[in-house]
Amino acid sequence: MRMGGTLGEVVVNGSRTTEMQMRSSLNSVSVSKQYIEENFNGSLMQSLSHLPGVKAMSVGSGESKPVIRGLGFNRVLVAENGVKHEGQQWGDDHGLEIDQYGVEHVDVLKGPAALTYGSDAIGGVINLKSDLVPQNPFAGGVNFFARSNNESLGLALRAEGRKNRFWYKANTTFIDYADYSIPADSIQYYSYYIKLKDHRLRNTAGREMDGNLMLGYEGNRWRGYLRIADVNTRSGYFANAHGLEVLMSDIDYDRSRRDIDLPYHAVNHLTLANHLEWRAGYLKLESDLAYQDNRQREMSEPISHGYMPIPDGTTERSFNKQTATAAVRMYLTAGSHVVQAGVNAEYQHNRRGGWGFIQPDFEQTTWGGFVTDRMIVGDNLILTAGARFDHGTVSIHSYHDWYKTPTANGDSTYMERSAALDRSFNSFTWSLGLDRRLGDFVVKANIGKSFRMPVAKELGMDGINYNIFRYEKGNASLSPEESYQLDAGLFYDHEGIKVELTPYLNYFPNYIYLDPTSTYREGLQLYNYRQSRVLRWGFEAVASWKLPQGFEVNAEGEYLHARQLSGEKKGYSLPFSTPWSASLECRYNLPVRDEQKGGFAALEWVVVGAQNEVVPPEEPTPGHQLLNASVGKSLPVAGHALRLTLRCDNIFNKRYFDHTSYYRLIGVPEPGRNFSLMAAWTF
Repeated sequence: MRMGGTLGEVVVNGSRTTEMQMRSSLNSVSVSKQYIEENFNGSLMQSLSHLPGVKAMSVGSGESKPVIRGLGFNRVLVAENGVKHEGQQWGDDHGLEIDQYGVEHVDVLKGPAALTYGSDAIGGVINLKSDLVPQNPFAGGVNFFARSNNESLGLALRAEGRKNRFWYKANTTFIDYADYSIPADSIQYYSYYIKLKDHRLRNTAGREMDGNLMLGYEGNRWRGYLRIADVNTRSGYFANAHGLEVLMSDIDYDRSRRDIDLPYHAVNHLTLANHLEWRAGYLKLESDLAYQDNRQREMSEPISHGYMPIPDGTTERSFNKQTATAAVRMYLTAGSHVVQAGVNAEYQHNRRGGWGFIQPDFEQTTWGGFVTDRMIVGDNLILTAGARFDHGTVSIHSYHDWYKTPTANGDSTYMERSAALDRSFNSFTWSLGLDRRLGDFVVKANIGKSFRMPVAKELGMDGINYNIFRYEKGNASLSPEESYQLDAGLFYDHEGIKVELTPYLNYFPNYIYLDPTSTYREGLQLYNYRQSRVLRWGFEAVASWKLPQGFEVNAEGEYLHARQLSGEKKGYSLPFSTPWSASLECRYNLPVRDEQKGGFAALEWVVVGAQNEVVPPEEPTPGHQLLNASVGKSLPVAGHALRLTLRCDNIFNKRYFDHTSYYRLIGVPEPGRNFSLMAAWTF
């Protein structure tokens, strides 16, 4: 276990045994690089979506957002080696600009973690680690991967080494994928039926090229590294979903399934980070400094909309977000107390461009400090308490259309889409936790308050979000979102049998959400940002049984219930709420000790319930069942293990819908049968 993730949270590593569950009062789960390879499914979040309580909200085959217990977007914080990842989180159709093949370990905290992580961690944290120090003078790896559904091909190369106290790590990734296929030959977009060639969603192809370099030092008291990472992606938007005008386009979208035509988006994300540690006896100090430059362009054909004339160029929208972060943390062990304290600050600067508008320019500054005390009462009882204060400001710039719109009195004017706005927010949060071991059982409980300050999109957005088929309108009067949550956990581990039950109760006095209306603006459904009192509760349940001769049975399930207690939609659930789901896996592991000869075979049955708890005019989604299979084998190659994994998802090519997918809004089912191949050679 390495202490010192983002702002110092101690996270469980390795297998989920009773010993490790005693290390944190928060419910958490960790997975290794091998887990990601064996569950390879396109994007990083789709690969992690097999974890209980974790889902991927996807748009297409290459973009997805993390969802933890039904909460996503700015309510789930994603960190790389303790540094908060800052891209264009406001864009629901924008994925994570992270190279998943450079990730060595993933820690997932389920539930509010704003006490040590700050705003945006109100729903959970996904901490991606790639800073494990090499132990050999030279080592590396090669990953080759392919998927059949979108004909994806990829290659990831890694090299690392250590000499005395200095070390380095470098990796690069190349991915190319085609339009993905669905088990349907046409879809309906409003009253239009759109024919699909070869069952493929035209113009959903994409490419990705990433690079990462780390230079580090490992001394007796000092440890640190410098990291530079660059992620470049270019992917198409489903052409027939980007406005009906594309039906009149001269582009031949079916000419090639690997073409990336208009409309498409391109992203470049640069990260520069520095991490330092200093140890002396029972004291450790840490610091993280980082700069991120996120540049995104959304390109489309220049077509007149409403009163807007045909614009020049194809840059519909461009965004340049620059973020600087700094954090300092202290860890002190004094007798039975483990004290953590820290301060952090962040500055964001976002500028827009292009002839289309949806989000205004803004600056945002936040800073906060926290302290926690983990008191070890004995081998079987640990108590935790902590408090935090945060302050944040957001400054939104005024924006007027570049074309005139007629007014009611017969004149015309440059309509203001976003008014200038300056808001400040303060918040005090706290947490109390308990870990109790009773023989083979561990009981955990954590109660606390979290917060999230409203972001620029929620305050000042006003425009069409074509790629998720709606018109979004912000609300300048939103107050900070607060959450009171009770988390509990019951864990049992004895002689090959493991059982976990993790219930939670969550109350929001002022939950912020996009409320779908029955009004249409510029041809798309209008969504307004509102606040409501919301009560959420649910649980995850996991059971596994290791049988003799390498056989294993794993069962998982999760359930979420959400209800609005005030506002216009009182009595209804929340939009895009995840339905209940369960899975049963039968697995066989080769009973060998040599990792170069290991292997496995698994069959997985997944059941997802119907989601009838919707917010009008949102439509219900029927449930579905899927059968997946995977096999893996390790082979000795040049004295090292070559791990081969073949996976088949949706074996029977079943037509089904994911309630959280935005393509669901235009009747697009999820991808059909898909074979994935991963070949990983480590030397």
